[in-house]
Amino acid sequence: QVHVVESGGGLVEAGGSLRLSCAASGFIFSVAAMAWYRQGPGKQREVVATITSQNVTIYADSVKGRFIISRGGAENTVYLQMNSLKPSDTAVYYCKTTAIPTTNIGRYDYWGQGTQVTVSS
Repeated sequence: QVHVVESGGGLVEAGGSLRLSCAASGFIFSVAAMAWYRQGPGKQREVVATITSQNVTIYADSVKGRFIISRGGAENTVYLQMNSLKPSDTAVYYCKTTAIPTTNIGRYDYWGQGTQVTVSS
């Protein structure tokens, strides 16, 4: 089993900052990439930022220059620093870990339960 847990969501005023954390644990052989997705009210889930095992980062156009994805000091952890937040950033944020488990062959996506971010105007 692989478990993914997010934390750090909350309520913030427009222009403020929040930092989300994600930790993947369990029977992990290796992690290929970790990514943050979000799903706003009435919207489809969309990718926000991705970091690969080679530390290549990719951002959605809507968050470029405002959000930073980075690896944590602990193994298989990742952060999303969100600055200059806008009401349009309001969403449930999910962490996805793409990993090879020790218990199976192949690469799989594992999702966390999500953390709510609400930006007030």
